[in-house]
Amino acid sequence: MTRVPGGFQKSGMRNLKLILSYDGSEFSGWQVQPETPTVQGTLATAIGRVTGEKVLPQGSGRTDRGVHAQAQVATFGTQSTIPAENLVKALNDVLPASVRVLEAKEVPAEFHARKSARAKTYQYRIYRAPICPPFLARYVWHFPYPLDENAMSCAAKFVVGEHDFTSFRAVDPERGQEDQEISNLRTIFCSEWKRQMDELIYAVRGSGFLHHMVRNLVGTFVLVGKGTLQPEEVRGILEARDRSAAGATAPASGLCLVSVEY
Repeated sequence: MTRVPGGFQKSGMRNLKLILSYDGSEFSGWQVQPETPTVQGTLATAIGRVTGEKVLPQGSGRTDRGVHAQAQVATFGTQSTIPAENLVKALNDVLPASVRVLEAKEVPAEFHARKSARAKTYQYRIYRAPICPPFLARYVWHFPYPLDENAMSCAAKFVVGEHDFTSFRAVDPERGQEDQEISNLRTIFCSEWKRQMDELIYAVRGSGFLHHMVRNLVGTFVLVGKGTLQPEEVRGILEARDRSAAGATAPASGLCLVSVEY
């Protein structure tokens, strides 16, 4: 047996890393839940059909209901001898079209999708034109109203660096006690808004993110864009460490996990 964080791995067990892309519109988030479709549960079922094993793949993070991913990372242990490259096709044959495995490879036993992650990048898309094309509606927040986009760009810079992001963390009594005790300190490496045609896109790269953190940041930046807040007030919101000081949570549809770094 091989020792890995949290215990031992059985002899002959392989640790596999998957890179997934999914449309989160019809899922109740990543984390498995009883009697409701989730990405984790759907992937676990597919792995079971292909390998005959009951496993619960671990993701790099728990995306919420309606949130998408271009490159979510998941790991799981298996005693199956199916080559990793063959597993991609086998899993995609049984997964719904809304979930695709882009890559599979064997990794060291100690590698863990969440615990080994060093940085993540999220993107939030706001569609600014008067009419939102129906084929984009699932992936953007349609906001055709006036916004001072330069002020929003200025405000985004105030969250760069290490901060206590309590003001931007969801207040959710249903989250487990373990979640509530996790430190709210996070480091943001990059936070910026860019215009691309009819879309205003927020890109943020950080060491990690709290529940609803990116969507709460976006909701606050929109208040800046509307003139309700001044850009420099974001600093005071951070210092307040009070969720009620920040803006409303932006819709899930515009958020996508772009990449995970190790």
